Amino acid sequence: MNDKYLNFKKEIEKIIKELRSIFEKNSINSKLEEFNKKMLEANFWQDKSNSQKIIKEKKLFEDLINSYNQSKNQLKDLNDLYDLALEENNTDIQNEISKNILELRSLAKKNEIKCFLSNEADPLDTYVEIHAGAGGTESQDWADMLRKMYIKWSDSKNYNYQIVSEHKGDEAGIKSSTIKIEGDYVFGWLKKESGIHRLVRISPFDSGARRHTSFASVWVYPVVDENINVEILEKDLRIDTYRSSGAGGQHVNTTDSAVRITHIPSKIVVQCQNERSQHKNKETCMNMLRARLYDFEIKKKEKQSQSTEASKSEIGWGHQIRSYVLQPYRLVKDNRTNHESSSPDKVLSGEIDEFLEKSLHKL
Repeated sequence: MNDKYLNFKKEIEKIIKELRSIFEKNSINSKLEEFNKKMLEANFWQDKSNSQKIIKEKKLFEDLINSYNQSKNQLKDLNDLYDLALEENNTDIQNEISKNILELRSLAKKNEIKCFLSNEADPLDTYVEIHAGAGGTESQDWADMLRKMYIKWSDSKNYNYQIVSEHKGDEAGIKSSTIKIEGDYVFGWLKKESGIHRLVRISPFDSGARRHTSFASVWVYPVVDENINVEILEKDLRIDTYRSSGAGGQHVNTTDSAVRITHIPSKIVVQCQNERSQHKNKETCMNMLRARLYDFEIKKKEKQSQSTEASKSEIGWGHQIRSYVLQPYRLVKDNRTNHESSSPDKVLSGEIDEFLEKSLHKL
């Protein structure tokens, strides 16, 4: 009985330590104080959009702190109750307390995820850019499978999405696609999805039914709003127009409505063809460019800038963050967290939350 009690005490101490370290690591109390100071400024309510954003983020931190304090109090109560259960040798109460410990650990993990969604850009909408690697039809079909995976994930969260730009494959799939997803903390959830995704399967395009390995890249960056200032000089831009392909009907294919903008210093390229108006496509491109440049600066500040662009140079072996194997066995494995799933069909149907949570824990 004493061994059980000691184990219980260790479990309590571990939970308290985890919760405390989460808050210290993410400076939750300091961030909440900053928000409170901003709300006291004389002109705070003049910018309605910015004030609503701050109030929303402030509530996230307040909820975290309240949940943390409630957890501490509940742990203390459980400790007292366990002492009583030991004294009375009441196994039913001990079993109930063990169940509550598991629930508290689960709550601690959820709070940890919320802490990891507390960075400046995390509440923003996001762009998801997908490019097929070398390999023609195989990789283009794989890129399309990934596109569908993120769209299904978006649907499961009741997020809104739209295809900003898409280039169809020669026979099947897509060469590239850019999706805009709108929803609470969607960039925060998807920000670690950037990288190379690898597929191993029996090819449906190979008459010999041989196994093929395909690669596609995914790049995630936030949709920035007017409150975020990103300087873009006209002399640094090359703007090209071209005839759209894909959805949009016959009119799209008869006018040079699609727009591609290249930012020469950073070599960032953005393109849009989802509108019939060249003006609207150019406006969308400029918003995407601002978002990409903003994301680049964020990664520099976080000392993660090494190689967002450099790693794009090769979509192939040695660069993948996740592998999806359909043959000769069935497994999805994240190479960064070692998290695995033996149900690739579910993962490709948008059930990626476990992978997203594990990658956030690695931050």
